[in-house]
Amino acid sequence: MPRLAAEFVTSAFALSGWPRWNRAEIALAGRSNVGKSSLLNAIANTKGLARTSKTPGRTRCLNFFAVGDSIAICDLPGFGYAKMGHDEARKIAAMMNEYIEGRDNLAAIAILVDCRRGPRDEELALAEGARARGVDVIPIATKCDKLKRSERAAAIRRFDSMGIAPILCSATSAEGIDELRRRILALKRRTTEDRIET
Repeated sequence: MPRLAAEFVTSAFALSGWPRWNRAEIALAGRSNVGKSSLLNAIANTKGLARTSKTPGRTRCLNFFAVGDSIAICDLPGFGYAKMGHDEARKIAAMMNEYIEGRDNLAAIAILVDCRRGPRDEELALAEGARARGVDVIPIATKCDKLKRSERAAAIRRFDSMGIAPILCSATSAEGIDELRRRILALKRRTTEDRIET
């Protein structure tokens, strides 16, 4: 089992608060009720590393976590939560766009989607914007423990529009967690090799 120890570093509401380091960052993005915090805790195998809440949409900033010596995870605010005010939603969207479009450290973005729903316009637009920057896109189909075995093929087909097969993940059963850890650790190796080549 790959080990991935993570620790919280800082929360940032604007560019001025982003950490200045040479770490390759993988961002976690998705709707407010998709289970990002639970998945992050499962990846790091650390209960309470990221705060979970029964009320979606609590994360309103960028949360940075250091992983080992050369990787970081950035937990982005959830989107699509109807009870958030329009002004605040626009502010958060602008902050996320600034990060995704301008953060040099960003090497990959994991787009979390409820496996029972599949990606919609917001997730597809996010993936397209990331690819336009040369950022790797990793689709994550969350809450797969809620699927019956006969429903899995249909759930995977819902991701055809993203052009990449998703990793089926569950923070409850731990399915897919090791594979996601390996993808993150592979990002570390690839980044190190690229740095040596240049």
